[in-house]
Amino acid sequence: MGYAASWSGGKDGCLACYKAILRGYEVSHLLNFVLNEPCRPGVHEVSSELTRLQSQAIGIPLLQVKTTWVRYEDSFKKMVARLIPLGLRGVVFGDIYLTEHKAWAERVCSGMGLEAVEPLWGEVPERVLLEFMRLGFEAIIIGAKSNLFGKEWVGRRVDDEFYRYLKDEGIDFCGENGEYHTAVIDGPLFRKGVRVTGGRTVLRNGLWILENVRCTL
Repeated sequence: MGYAASWSGGKDGCLACYKAILRGYEVSHLLNFVLNEPCRPGVHEVSSELTRLQSQAIGIPLLQVKTTWVRYEDSFKKMVARLIPLGLRGVVFGDIYLTEHKAWAERVCSGMGLEAVEPLWGEVPERVLLEFMRLGFEAIIIGAKSNLFGKEWVGRRVDDEFYRYLKDEGIDFCGENGEYHTAVIDGPLFRKGVRVTGGRTVLRNGLWILENVRCTL
């Protein structure tokens, strides 16, 4: 089997998965968690339906479970444990510089006899974003902090104009601290693109969120 990829549906996890595959890691599953909490469709705001379509478009099976923040680690371990008898050797993560995230991944994986693979770790966030765009990946903004972004940014593509806005405003280029969230809809990892045809933007807890997303292959 090889490896699974921790999959939020966003750009960093997608790029990490892609780079791991290029380095020879065989990724057999995408691991996704849907928060079973009010007003939170997913760990990084990506709807479960869109995540399932991403899996189909990429051609890598998705394992998806509902959980809560309190039970997240337990849910992660149970999901991964299902794959170990099938030959799982490790999990790919999309961390860039948050040491507590990397430490968590290494602790949980090592405790299960697995390797935590971090293809983006230590990279400069600006370069990560530029590489993502240069490779031809396409993503839309599906969540953004209202004190940093206007409502009009939600639903738009991650493109040169968005990059310039981040640079001008001094916002973390990859949104590592939750400044914004994305959903990847096409790119070199995909066999076909995901079409997002609608949705509505709402303000919730200081975050603009694209909800009721309509999407097809």
